[in-house]
Amino acid sequence: MFSKSKINEPGPKADSTTPAPSADKGAPAAPSKPAMSGGNEFKPSAPKAKPPASVLSSDLHVTGNLRTTGDIQIEGTIEGDIRAHLLTVGEGATVKGEVIADDVVVNGRIVGRVRGLKVRLTSTARVEGDIIHKTIAIESGAHFEGSVQRQDDPLNSGAKGSAAQAAAAAAAPASKDPA
Repeated sequence: MFSKSKINEPGPKADSTTPAPSADKGAPAAPSKPAMSGGNEFKPSAPKAKPPASVLSSDLHVTGNLRTTGDIQIEGTIEGDIRAHLLTVGEGATVKGEVIADDVVVNGRIVGRVRGLKVRLTSTARVEGDIIHKTIAIESGAHFEGSVQRQDDPLNSGAKGSAAQAAAAAAAPASKDPA
């Protein structure tokens, strides 16, 4: 607790800036102090500021891939691959393509592979495809056709595996030709 009161001491120092406005006749001192407090306010707000989830409404049909470092909530139809931090597929939503996200919550329909650190299929979920995950939860009533595979790093292992397989395939014919 004593350390907290020490943390609070800069607050009274900021209050000590309030006597400076009493010395408001020294106008150059007053603008520099708000500039400092403005700079201090910006730094803490930058890590705290997280943009809200992008919502794709139920009347929206997208053909193409989606990629973001933020969150997406899908209520419409997507034909293409999706990569996001948190992906929420609404009850009436349909996704046809591969889904890669840290957290995946499926309330609707996905036709394609799902890769996620945490994957949750709710009771209204319909998934047709493989799920590669670190943690998975499947509620009673969810419909799932495909295989489930646990991996420690499900987000990157597919890309590395594909690249390794492609490199091996390219190296194999090359090694056969010179021989």
